Amino acid sequence: MAKRSSSSSSSSAKKVVVAYSGGLDTSAVIPWLKENYGYDVYAIVGDVGQGTEELKGVEKKAIDSGATDCIVADLREEFVQDYCFPMLISGSVYEGKYLLGTSIARPLLAKAQVEYALKIGATALCHGCTGKGNDQVRFESTYAALAPRLEVIAPWRIWDLRGREDLLKYLADRKIPTTATARKIYSRDRNLWHISHEGAALENPWNTVPDDIWMLTTDPRKAPSTPVDVSITFVKGRPVALDGVKMKGHELVAKLNVIAGKHGVGRVDIVENRLVGMKSRGCYETPGGTVLMEALRGLEELALDRETLHYRQAQALKFATLIYNGQWFVPIREAMWASFEQIATKLNGEIVVRLYKGTATTIRRRAKESLFSEAFATFSKDEVYDQKDAGGFIRLFSLPSRIAALQRKG
Repeated sequence: MAKRSSSSSSSSAKKVVVAYSGGLDTSAVIPWLKENYGYDVYAIVGDVGQGTEELKGVEKKAIDSGATDCIVADLREEFVQDYCFPMLISGSVYEGKYLLGTSIARPLLAKAQVEYALKIGATALCHGCTGKGNDQVRFESTYAALAPRLEVIAPWRIWDLRGREDLLKYLADRKIPTTATARKIYSRDRNLWHISHEGAALENPWNTVPDDIWMLTTDPRKAPSTPVDVSITFVKGRPVALDGVKMKGHELVAKLNVIAGKHGVGRVDIVENRLVGMKSRGCYETPGGTVLMEALRGLEELALDRETLHYRQAQALKFATLIYNGQWFVPIREAMWASFEQIATKLNGEIVVRLYKGTATTIRRRAKESLFSEAFATFSKDEVYDQKDAGGFIRLFSLPSRIAALQRKG
């Protein structure tokens, strides 16, 4: 359900909808749009689990910046069920480390923005993404797929404001309140799946990560000395219960974030390749998502046959790239998801993961459709496997190598 706050508007003016966060950039975007385009500005805030502190008073902040209206759309369950869990099932990890927390949220935020724009009859969409980042591509790719006729305004690619100091002066000149300061700080993005940290000390890759950067996770060196085990129950690849207690997806992720974060699980420091061509350094905290990734991979080990598992693993890299690039609403992503969804029908069971000083390790597994057979796998005497059969299998399996060797010898 969306919460709403509003001020007066001009009935004859065109309408533009801004993807609003309440931060410095989008606070400057609203008056800039009014001055340079003469549009009535409508703001939408997507609640994807960034927390009550970040959302507190955000509607009033938008109105004070000049917005005609501002709504907060509760997208938490849709975010987890329709975006995070499909990504989880696919096993997508970008460049071996990044669990795609920011990337996976952008298509949903842009989709909600488009839906709001169409509802109120807006003619334009606007975002506050910079011209250096990936997010501009993610937002505008969604606009193109869902509302190709709407005008797109990207202020950072147009205006003369060049940095934090310019933005602060711009707002001060117009007597628009802001809590931001000129102090060089980290750029952060938070949702249910993760929180990202960029900028400031991280801009020099030789710098070690400052201890004060982390927000969701305990320093593994200071985490509890006693491990804790958590049980995750899956139905068709989706987590449905934590320690035997059924709960909604967004509630499960939020609770697991707290448990895993206490044990220092989910920290990543990566220099990644941005879509626009440059390298950037980011630190990510994904405590609950790291545990769920580990657990579902443990379930796959039991329930998927070799060829299916290897197929899923091979396709995960492509799927991760599509997510990173913001290509959620494209035919190939939808086709690939249909494949992953079919594979996930076998992923029903319970996994126990042990959390200990920054690590999450599967220690117990059981699956309804487990393909593991103790009768065949045992090292003890058995009555089902004739070891003599292996000889013929190996001769056939290695036949191409044998033929090639014979040819080399004439």
